[in-house]
Amino acid sequence: MLGLIQRVCDAGVAVDGEVVGEIGSGLLLLLGVEKADTSVQVGRLLSKILNYRVFGDDKGHMNLSLLDTGGELLIVSQFTLAADTNKGLRPSFSSAAPPDLAESLYDEFVENARDSLNVQTGRFGADMKVSLTNDGPVTFLLSS
Repeated sequence: MLGLIQRVCDAGVAVDGEVVGEIGSGLLLLLGVEKADTSVQVGRLLSKILNYRVFGDDKGHMNLSLLDTGGELLIVSQFTLAADTNKGLRPSFSSAAPPDLAESLYDEFVENARDSLNVQTGRFGADMKVSLTNDGPVTFLLSS
């Protein structure tokens, strides 16, 4: 399971011109699910994202997590994160989870995250338009 996190001042996602999720200060998570992923990876990646220290403390050092700051989380499914780009000029998605497994693990991730903080989401499998104001910019690729 892969998560690309971006520290944001604000972020939103729209489907067919309708805003379906938006947050203020926090993290935008683009979430990719791979074939071998299970609930174990859901728990590992969620813990890492909630506790990853990417927010500044009173000295400006990255010492605070999303949980420490009470920030919000916008989760957007992104199967292209699982692309194999090592060969040729066209990505291969052979390591991406099939849609039914990916959606199930995505839903599990979202529900578990909602136990800890305010979570907004995109719409799984939809053509989404994501907007954000990256704070920093600060962007990290995490895996479980």
